[in-house]
Amino acid sequence: MGQSVTPQQLRALYDDGGELAVLDVREEGVYSYTGHLLRVSNVPLSVLELRVAALLPRKSVRIVVCDGGEGLAARAAEKLQAGGYANVSVLDGGTPAWKAAGGRLYTGVYVPSKAFGEYIQHEDAPPEVTATELDAWMKAGRDLVVVDSRPLAEFKRNSIPGAFDCPSAELPYRMPAFVKSPQTTVVVNCGGRTRSIIGAQVLINAGFPNPVYALRDGTQGWKLAGLQLNHGRTEAVPAPSDGGKGWPQQAAARVAQRFGVRRIDLARLRALQADPSRTTYLFDVRNPEEYEAGHLTGAVHAPGGQMVQATDTFIAVRPSVVVLADSDGVRATMTAAWLAQMGHQEVYVLAANAADCTERGTPVPAVLDGASSHAASINAAELKRLLDDGQAQVANLDSSLQHREGHIPGAWHVVRSRLKDQLPKIPATPLLVFSAAEEALARLAAADASRLTGAAVQVLAGGTPAWVAAGYALDTGDTRMTGEADDLSYRALDRKDKVEEAMREYLKWEVELLDAVATDADFGFRRFP
Repeated sequence: MGQSVTPQQLRALYDDGGELAVLDVREEGVYSYTGHLLRVSNVPLSVLELRVAALLPRKSVRIVVCDGGEGLAARAAEKLQAGGYANVSVLDGGTPAWKAAGGRLYTGVYVPSKAFGEYIQHEDAPPEVTATELDAWMKAGRDLVVVDSRPLAEFKRNSIPGAFDCPSAELPYRMPAFVKSPQTTVVVNCGGRTRSIIGAQVLINAGFPNPVYALRDGTQGWKLAGLQLNHGRTEAVPAPSDGGKGWPQQAAARVAQRFGVRRIDLARLRALQADPSRTTYLFDVRNPEEYEAGHLTGAVHAPGGQMVQATDTFIAVRPSVVVLADSDGVRATMTAAWLAQMGHQEVYVLAANAADCTERGTPVPAVLDGASSHAASINAAELKRLLDDGQAQVANLDSSLQHREGHIPGAWHVVRSRLKDQLPKIPATPLLVFSAAEEALARLAAADASRLTGAAVQVLAGGTPAWVAAGYALDTGDTRMTGEADDLSYRALDRKDKVEEAMREYLKWEVELLDAVATDADFGFRRFP
């Protein structure tokens, strides 16, 4: 389905200045390990119907779908066209053809953002401290504070002893009230390099008066130095009681002036959204609790630190209009400044009034028009009884990492885009139950399976979380895998073997990434005086 474009025609589309979205629809692990284009968003076919509404808000935008030559792109194009997207093409020959035509392929995920971190390290050179040096500072009793610039969920997995969590866009907002003395040394870390660098430099750009360092190589560097990490910690830098007034807002004004960040009001936002010729994204960059308490209708949650860390997962269309909303103007401004340096030329800040933030909670992702969802459900208690009686099998659609960390006893791990090959590996029983933390994914997969199997099909309401909430135990490990665990690009710390070797390879990849992308035709980072 969809017309095909050659690599040469795709190059021309990239260069003509019009809006364009290029989607690679392979699973993340395959996309990462075998190589992909630079200016592309990875939207696996398995979750396509759940992701495109946010990534592609304008139905007439030009879309090119690619894969590695496996035929997934044609299936994705068919779904997109059935869902109302009118201008869909498939890259003829996929990524191998792009490479054969002289185009570059990149391994890894979040490549533009990772390269941008190295670009900032090269151009701005925020001071760095090694793990060994930081450990010596701690033992010597130096006046310092360590802040981890990752989201709290990542911080809980592993952290530097004594560190506090504070995602990078929150640093200029929260740190002035937290650090009492201008002599206190501030060390910013993440899991590797990017958010350590970005976190340190955002404080420096804001004019923070304290000595600021990035922890070289983050928690991975700490572990490679033979030092112990904490696990399960939740200490976080608190939000300022005055809502960021005073120094944070003054700093935001300075950053906005330097990087050309413009403000708009709600009327201007609505006018942009009503323009049928332009793609306009609206992101709320505050922390999860603030977003859930109330946000503008239609705003996608994109915490500022993650927006910079994984920009391609939020913004698929370029060029496009990007509007960042918060309650204070500080975090949105800091994030907008990074996007401007990454090459996004029309980025606005909207300081939303609380009265306008009427949508609460986390919205359920819109499902692509035309997608079939299976309606029949089963609850955890009913499933437990059937499993005990040998009357059901469970197909688990959570990621391979989630499956390893905890799954319903006896569950088989499957990937939705591979059900045709994987379902025959599950022993036959009267009932096949699909489970996923994202219930909409289980319903899509169950609808697919009902066309592929003679078994009765149902969906576990609430997935594995509902099973746990009912008080039932989980199994762990890579058991009952129906295929390769290549749905994810595994982080070094998530590896089962040769962990330290994987860490060194990953850090080397990050450091070398800037040289790899610097001469690419799609390299678009910008400097500001």
